[in-house]
Amino acid sequence: MPRRHLPPPPPPAHLRAWHDEAVLQDDRAEFLAELARHSLGLTRLLLLWSVAAVFAFGWSFLGMALMSFEQGDGLGALIGAVFAALGFGVLVPAGFWFAWGARRDREVRQLLCAWAESEPVGEVPGAVPGAVPGGHPAAGVRLRAPGRSLGWLLSSSVLCAVGLWVAFGWAASARPDGATYGEVAYYIGLGMILWITGLLGAGKAAAHYRWAARVFTVRAPRAPRAPRASR
Repeated sequence: MPRRHLPPPPPPAHLRAWHDEAVLQDDRAEFLAELARHSLGLTRLLLLWSVAAVFAFGWSFLGMALMSFEQGDGLGALIGAVFAALGFGVLVPAGFWFAWGARRDREVRQLLCAWAESEPVGEVPGAVPGAVPGGHPAAGVRLRAPGRSLGWLLSSSVLCAVGLWVAFGWAASARPDGATYGEVAYYIGLGMILWITGLLGAGKAAAHYRWAARVFTVRAPRAPRAPRASR
């Protein structure tokens, strides 16, 4: 996705005084909501799963290459070399795709932090707990995105469980006379791809929720202590 589809960074601190305060606060709330959708939206989850599917597809070729090499003849070695070339031909672009997605997520996170810090929480009189300053009382709850965070967490947890079952369940049930080393390596690798994908999704959901809850929760000021009576 091109960079122009992301909101711009906030204006520098020495230029904010020249902007209309209400307009700046409205832009801040709008851009934060848009960045939160970029960070934890359904599209990002499907993109993560798509990258994992491409990795699994490429690993399938490598698994077939290992099984072909185990045949120990010239034809098996030739077929294995072809499968290995196809596998690396899929895995290398998948690696670049994954790096692009990680760089995109880092850019979104930097913009989120920049816009969140553009107006410190708690400086607006009458601020509501959990609100983003600027007259948007429910914005803090929307930015925490509890529904999307829970969806990411649950789906990623299921993916982690499936990955562990594929990896260790197959390895535990394999028998020397029934499964080859290539098959065991293939299923363990496939399970690890699913498990790592689930960990990435669950970690991202938890990190976003904790960050938003910390940044957009206004703590009530402590009441001054009463002076102690002199004895």
